[in-house]
Amino acid sequence: MKGLRGVIGRVRGWRRGWHERSKLERIDLYTRLTLCSITWFFAVSWGLLPLGETLDEGPVAMALGGAFLAANIAQSVLSNRNLTPAFDDYRGTEPFPPGRLRLPVALQVLMTGLLVALAAVGGVKEEGLVLLVLDLPVAFAIPYVLIVPVRRFLLHAAAFSVAVVALLAAVGVPGGLLFGAFVSLVVVTLLVLVSARPSVWSLSVMWQAEEARDMQARLAVAEERLRFGRDMHDVLGRNLSVIALKSELAVELAQRGNPAAMDQMVEVQRIARASQQEVRDVVRGYREADLPTELMGAQGVLQAAGITCTVEGADGPAGIGAPAAVQAALGWVVRETATNVLRHGDPRHCWIRLARTRDAVVLEVENDGAGATRPLGGADGDDGGGSGLAGLRVRLGALGGSLSAGAVGDDLFRVTATVPLTARPDTNGRLAPSPEPSATPSVLPEER
Repeated sequence: MKGLRGVIGRVRGWRRGWHERSKLERIDLYTRLTLCSITWFFAVSWGLLPLGETLDEGPVAMALGGAFLAANIAQSVLSNRNLTPAFDDYRGTEPFPPGRLRLPVALQVLMTGLLVALAAVGGVKEEGLVLLVLDLPVAFAIPYVLIVPVRRFLLHAAAFSVAVVALLAAVGVPGGLLFGAFVSLVVVTLLVLVSARPSVWSLSVMWQAEEARDMQARLAVAEERLRFGRDMHDVLGRNLSVIALKSELAVELAQRGNPAAMDQMVEVQRIARASQQEVRDVVRGYREADLPTELMGAQGVLQAAGITCTVEGADGPAGIGAPAAVQAALGWVVRETATNVLRHGDPRHCWIRLARTRDAVVLEVENDGAGATRPLGGADGDDGGGSGLAGLRVRLGALGGSLSAGAVGDDLFRVTATVPLTARPDTNGRLAPSPEPSATPSVLPEER
């Protein structure tokens, strides 16, 4: 039982690791595994099955066949190990170490010699010989085609094919089999070329596009920081200069005993308070979420990530007629849930539904791929370490709203936010829920 549980645990770990990878990382892993499996497919089929003929051809043929099989397995192992450095060399991230080719070249020469010896002693005949020739260059060629230019690869493959055919002719292989062996080498060379190199090229292009998107995002953040810095400079630069000048003037007037110093300090106080308000206005523009903007932003970001996003609402955010604070709170819900969709699981579709009832506004954000999706801050009743849902509940709770999140069906996850329209401004100028007859209104503390 322990062994079975261990196997099940490893399978679950592999599945969890697969779901935690991004789509591009999955494509990368799939491409690598495919190229590795091609090597072993040739080794097990065309490289192993013809060697069964050696069992009836005496001990010499059996020994040569066993040696060829061992060398083929070793070459396949080295091919899989050299595939990652060959990927890196093709993408230009790290050059392929030339020393890693010495042993594969030696094994290729050994395998060629063993194949020619098998043909000389009659260990393999006709179709079996052609199949072994098909398998002969595969393991070496798959990583090699990624680290040399196409023209050089074709020249080396042509020289190798001519050498193999010449050696087989030297040991007395008939002309018909020689032609079949030559055609087999040409076919397998082209097969390796059109399967390995285009796959890695397309993968390289996708990685470059991903890196370009990351760079674009970093540049956008840097540009936003510069804009924020300019805004803060425009807001505070002039006022701080005036405060400094008036403070110096107040000091001089105070030293002379002039009562106008008091007026200057009052003016400094007024400018300082005005500056505080202007800073709050600038920061509030960065911290408040606008519902129409967040809906458009979420749709654009999700679609850029390959997720189909549909925004549903008869009148749209501008026509729901909700107070600005209600729309701002729902904008935060859209922002957080869109982030959650991007971070967790492997969704393909996302639906954002906005509706207004007689006394409330209801926002639903639903996505598929719920099998690997984690809710923001944990689902209802969960004590997860996240704070997304908790923060949203606080914001909505200040307006008398509610938030629910959880799986719906087999593969859907839904977040539902409901905010009542019966809200009134609190003492800070924001909206708070209308109190019940025997209840005390809950008001958020002022953000600092």
